[in-house]
Amino acid sequence: MTASLLHELVDASARTWPDRPAVSDGRQTLTHRELARHSCRLADALHALGLRRGDRMVVALPTGALVPALAFAASRIGVAFSLVHEQVRGVPLDHVLDDCHPALLVSDDTDALRAARRRGLGGITPEALSEAADRSAPRGDAATPPLTVDPLCLIYTSGTTSAPKAVVSTHAQALFALSAIQSVLGYRPDDTVYCPLPLSFDYGLYQVFLAVLSGAQVRLGQARDTGPALLNRLLECEATVLPLVPSLGDQLAWLLRRAAGRRPPLRLLTNTGAAISAPTLAALRERLPGVRIHLMFGLTECKRATIMPADGDLDRPDSCGRPLPGTEVVACDDDGVPLPPGEIGELVVRGPHVMAGYWRRPDLTAQRFPRREGLFPELRTGDYGWTDADGYVYFDGRRDDLYKQSGFRVSTTEVEAAARRVPGVRGAVVLPPEDTHRAELVVVADLEPARLLTLMREQIEPAKIPPRCTAVADFPLNRNGKVDRRALRDRVRAADREGAGRRPARDTTGQGPISPPVGPAPGPAATAE
Repeated sequence: MTASLLHELVDASARTWPDRPAVSDGRQTLTHRELARHSCRLADALHALGLRRGDRMVVALPTGALVPALAFAASRIGVAFSLVHEQVRGVPLDHVLDDCHPALLVSDDTDALRAARRRGLGGITPEALSEAADRSAPRGDAATPPLTVDPLCLIYTSGTTSAPKAVVSTHAQALFALSAIQSVLGYRPDDTVYCPLPLSFDYGLYQVFLAVLSGAQVRLGQARDTGPALLNRLLECEATVLPLVPSLGDQLAWLLRRAAGRRPPLRLLTNTGAAISAPTLAALRERLPGVRIHLMFGLTECKRATIMPADGDLDRPDSCGRPLPGTEVVACDDDGVPLPPGEIGELVVRGPHVMAGYWRRPDLTAQRFPRREGLFPELRTGDYGWTDADGYVYFDGRRDDLYKQSGFRVSTTEVEAAARRVPGVRGAVVLPPEDTHRAELVVVADLEPARLLTLMREQIEPAKIPPRCTAVADFPLNRNGKVDRRALRDRVRAADREGAGRRPARDTTGQGPISPPVGPAPGPAATAE
């Protein structure tokens, strides 16, 4: 399927698989043809509301079939869309509105719409937009179509900056990434992709795009479906493909252990966001015979950097795969000079999938692209790792995840992996040293912290083991299902101030634990030094 603009994908799928289901949210199912037509009607409505090529549109809605239809509609008229999580309200939403200054906010939240109108921006509810789509007359071919180098979307991402910044992706960059990813993963027309991830998370959004590219169906899940209901949803929709983050992988492995033979027809699992532990991978393979697993490494700034061949982690358990076809990933020293295989340096990515830059942040863009020579500039990822002689990439940690301890350079990723190899550890997070606080290992585990620190000496150099270990009942998760390290640090520091031992804190993120507790948490003084 050849396409140069995003909406051309859904138009092609409508011709090739018109009556196959494309997207379902549990309430509404759209075939590929219906999805294409709905996006056309929405494009007409957006045009009637005054949106033109070069404008921005922010969509702050619950996950549903309307959201991808709006993305394709925006593509048709050259409007860059930005999808934000439905829980983004108040100050975080104000930041997005002030930063990208959208021509239109689509939201079902009255306060959010008021915030947009106070700024002189357009605002509309999904119901009013649907009514406008029903009334709008077709535009024909009068509108100027977007170019492949025009912005397609702005994806807001957090990091070391105080406020989220927007990654700008063009049509050409997104379509190259989609084609390269699909060439490795091989989604099929008979696949049902269950996506419990929010569409504001590019890993979730690209499940829709991959389904349209391949003729598959994507079933959109809700946040409540990432807990005990996950297995039931997989069985109900007969899912064959499931994108995972570590918390979902842990949850699924736990549910399958208790399922008494109930097995969804999954043939393919993918993972990115953070590494899934080896015990969880082994448990998934044991309980899903025949499933293939692709481990991946990426960042919003280039969508995907590497993909491991199916089950390649069995041969190279520490690798995150090879660069996407048509791209390059190398480890460089501080001057940007490529290092030989085996030497650790900053991972640098080149290829047609690398972002255009950060929206209205030339300073941050310059940090990512210190050298812009050549057709495809070098993206400095801020991640450290190394490559082997066969081109496989090994992740060592982020710049801000590396610290010195007892004269050793220590990677939080390395220590966390060592802790997870200890039997009885279900999750591990290292909090690097900060101010007067020493490095600390925080775990969800079935053994006492002091015992864990002793057993870790069999897994890693003793000098790299954090001097302090704390056991908690669960990890706070962010909206994308990743461990919220800032919230975890705040929780641990609050327990320090209380001075009454480290009792497991109740999760306040609304995302639930990393995995259901399988026994009592360690006792009141669940801390060892």
